[in-house]
Amino acid sequence: MAQKKLQLAVAGLGRMGARHAINFAHRTPRCDLVAAFSPDTKELEWGRKNLEPGGTKLYDNYDEMLQHPGLEAVVIATVTTVHAEQAIKAMNKDLHVLCEKPLGTTVEISQSVIRTASQKPHLKVLCGFSRRFDASYRDAHRLTTSGSIGNPSIFRSQTCDKLDPSGFFVAYAAFSGGIFVDCNIHDIDLALWFFGQDTAVKSVMGVGVTAVAPELRRHGDVDNAVGVVEFWGGKIAYFYSSRMMAAGQMDQTEIVGTQGKLGVNQNPIGTLVEIGEPAGVRREIPSDYYGRFEHAFVTEANEFTACCLDGTELPFPLSGAVQAVEIGCALQESLRSGEKIFFDETGRRVERARL
Repeated sequence: MAQKKLQLAVAGLGRMGARHAINFAHRTPRCDLVAAFSPDTKELEWGRKNLEPGGTKLYDNYDEMLQHPGLEAVVIATVTTVHAEQAIKAMNKDLHVLCEKPLGTTVEISQSVIRTASQKPHLKVLCGFSRRFDASYRDAHRLTTSGSIGNPSIFRSQTCDKLDPSGFFVAYAAFSGGIFVDCNIHDIDLALWFFGQDTAVKSVMGVGVTAVAPELRRHGDVDNAVGVVEFWGGKIAYFYSSRMMAAGQMDQTEIVGTQGKLGVNQNPIGTLVEIGEPAGVRREIPSDYYGRFEHAFVTEANEFTACCLDGTELPFPLSGAVQAVEIGCALQESLRSGEKIFFDETGRRVERARL
């Protein structure tokens, strides 16, 4: 008897969408990539070369793709500003959804996805926080929850991209929601995962500079930013994001507890190859985020597929995606205003008297 396979489509065939398409087509045995959508002619040309030979039907209209015969699930990897709209449309067609982070650029938009998902409890709806599928982060989380480092109190995490001289991230800033929402959203999600999803924010403060791309200022954004989030219950998270690393991708995390400390990728490496040169011995590091998290994305694809086919629970709730966006948006607002933002223990924003 032939194994049942999930009939899946990918929306968006840009940098991440193309990788999702390859992973679901060739590295997810229980899935058939039956359709793909892009409004971009260059992306569709890529699809004709790389997807059509395997039987994937290409669409230049998202709504038409949703009508593909037998379709059961959609991966959304389009521009951030349409994530929520497309996710909701897919759910209204009774389709499972894996949506790239973030769900939206504002809390209100993100909540609209949660509301629709709550009305469709039979559907699997997942926000793609890929680091939760990374073997090293999963091991660190296991050690944390087992009490190996005592009570986790300080969380420091960074997402630092290699400098891209093409100007892509400058143009993308018009749609991304800002560096904290786009870049640090993974770090924010990790902090909530390690501290506990119900951890309440007490205050946020964001600062930043435009060190290499002053054009970002017209979007109210920066290319290097630091955010500090204080949580009720005596916990602090420190986030750093950068678009100007010289060597390559440098995504690192440190969890400090009352009885120990854990570090993830503290000394980034690409492979175990060492290069001996007159100037010394060195190792190369991944050039981008996919070089660091490729296997996490493959794990994500396979686990999402299994949940859809087997009816098992997703590895984490969708509601956390709104929490991450809420913190990211508050940090972005603080960055632009220069003001620290405070919250009470219920999550309600409060004003503090100024001296």
